[in-house]
This record gives sequence, structure tokens and C-alpha cells, in this order.
Amino acid sequence: MDASSAPFPVRHKKLSLDIQVIATQIGSMGTTLHARKEEGVSIHPTFSVSVIFGKRDEPVLVACARQLIEHISNCGSSRPLVLSLGLKDHSVGTLKGVVTAVIANRLW
Repeated sequence: MDASSAPFPVRHKKLSLDIQVIATQIGSMGTTLHARKEEGVSIHPTFSVSVIFGKRDEPVLVACARQLIEHISNCGSSRPLVLSLGLKDHSVGTLKGVVTAVIANRLW
């Protein structure tokens, strides 16, 4: 098998839903965030969310990523999350819809 026909090397899942708005409202990837659970000796877990690319002044996007990584961690996974949100509407309702859809479809 040559490199051009090799499968994409990273496991991935695809989901397309209508959540009040379409998650690709701007026709591009939008803001890309990285979220992970910090390893430590504390009883209470801590989480780190950083913006890799895009809008750094949108705390609601960071909150969305944090909610998702907390849920993923509580389900027993220690995997980090890379999330890309290309939205025109950054309302709390829209982001709750994104979180709900990802959790309902267990995209991790």
C-alpha cells in the first residue's frame, strides 16, 4: 500500500448534528483547543485547557472544552482532547448543545 492510499494514522470519529446552529457555521475549523487532565497527587483532579489556534478571548469556548474533558475523565479515560469549534454563535445555549451532542455520542 503506498502512502497516498494509507488510512489516516489517527483514530477519529465523525459526527454531524443540527444543534440550534451547525458547528461549522464559518466554513472552517475555527478555534482549536487542547484539554487534558493534569496528573498529580491531589485527590481532586485539575484540568488544563489551552487555545492552540484561533480566538484566545472567548472564555465560553474554554469552558466548553473543560466540561468535555471533565466528563471524559469521569468516564475513566485519561486521553487528552483536541477540539475545534468554528461557530458564529458563541452563546451558552449553543455551547451546551455541542457538549450534550459530544457526550450523547461518546466521541472519545
